[in-house]
Amino acid sequence: MVKTATFEALLESLQEEGDGYLFTLEGTQYHIKDRNDVRAIAESHGYIIIY
Repeated sequence: MVKTATFEALLESLQEEGDGYLFTLEGTQYHIKDRNDVRAIAESHGYIIIY
């Protein structure tokens, strides 16, 4: 199964939280400081990122 996501859609799913962001993907929550970290997280879940 091929999973794709646009980079913009990943960024839109971020929720500001204190000094960083909360990012949830496939039921797993990540606390990140840099918005660009969503790319590496999505790729670790097997997503192909479309820019």
